[in-house]
Amino acid sequence: MAMGITTGIWVSAQVRICDRAFIPATVVRRGDPDAGTVLLKLNRFEQGVTVYAQTTSSGDEPTWSRGTGPTPVSEAEADAYIERQVKYDPDVWVLEIEDRRGQYKMDGKVV
Repeated sequence: MAMGITTGIWVSAQVRICDRAFIPATVVRRGDPDAGTVLLKLNRFEQGVTVYAQTTSSGDEPTWSRGTGPTPVSEAEADAYIERQVKYDPDVWVLEIEDRRGQYKMDGKVV
């Protein structure tokens, strides 16, 4: 994660940021507390779901890729993607954010 903080602390911080903005956020799956990767499931309800996968970058800034593709998908498709990733990496974290109004700001850039 960014600037040497652990994954567990980063996920907790995102939940707190969402809580303060009245955006529901749930840790669906806990991974390795120190260095687990993160899947961020951003549920926009009628507008669909996008799962962002944490990727490596050359700097300290978090970088994300759209794991489910360039356009939002159904929740079932998003959950199937997450299930496949968990089978591949059992240390992965899954953070679901329910953001109907599009208020949540990604921490880092999307590539």
